[in-house]
Amino acid sequence: MTPRDHDRQVDYLEFGATDIGRTKQFYQQVFGWQFEDYGPDYTSFRDGRLSGGFTKDAPVRPANPLVVIYASQLEAIEAKIKQAGGKIVRQTYAFPGGRRFHFSDPCGNELAVWTDR
Repeated sequence: MTPRDHDRQVDYLEFGATDIGRTKQFYQQVFGWQFEDYGPDYTSFRDGRLSGGFTKDAPVRPANPLVVIYASQLEAIEAKIKQAGGKIVRQTYAFPGGRRFHFSDPCGNELAVWTDR
């Protein structure tokens, strides 16, 4: 992709984390994200479309901004989140166009998962 292709598009998301190892384990287990470490206090992830990172040098900011992940099987992802140590902070609810729920990861970052089914 050329710089022109990236112009004015979201390029990278960065989250605070209190425990890099546990954070990596959680997102690998639930979503299958791939990670690359840059020292003990930073790891970068790829989800197949977007990249980002988790750093111990920034505070955890629950739901600011809210990152929403699509899942074709909402209930299966909710079960994986619970199994991996995440917490459901807003139960599944319907909205025009689909359903979603919010969760917090082991460090306290709040994200949401939605489906159009």
